[in-house]
Formats: sequence, structure tokens, C-alpha cells
Amino acid sequence: MIDPELVAAAIETGSTPLTSREADVLRAAESGVSTEEMAIKLSLSATTVRNYLSNAISKVGGRNRIDAIRIARNAGWL
Repeated sequence: MIDPELVAAAIETGSTPLTSREADVLRAAESGVSTEEMAIKLSLSATTVRNYLSNAISKVGGRNRIDAIRIARNAGWL
């Protein structure tokens, strides 16, 4: 589970809790394509894309991929 204090600290400092690959997957998810389409675009397996999405959603404290994208965009992480 993500520590809300770490997320708050990252927001304050502007540093991102996301790895570059997690950010790539969130950017790809913005277009609304399926996990399989993102996997092809990013040259990853669909399972890997799902894992990155899950990690990113958890790290930013989102409820789903749309919420995670919104949070990450608003924080300047994407």
C-alpha cells in the first residue's frame, strides 16, 4: 500500500513517485486504448503493461487508470 505521506511529499517537491516506464504506460493509457494495444505500442507484454498500470495507480493513490492519469497530470508527473 502506498504511504499517503510519501505522495504528499512528492507533490510538494515536484519529484515523481513513478518510474519512467510507469509514466510511459500512463501516457499510453491516456488515449483510451486497450491494454493489448498499449503493449504493442510500447513493445511490452500485456501482463507487463497491467503490472505497470497497477503499480502507477497505487503509487499516485488513484482508484483506477483515469484517476491515476488525472492525479499524475495535475502533479506534473506526466
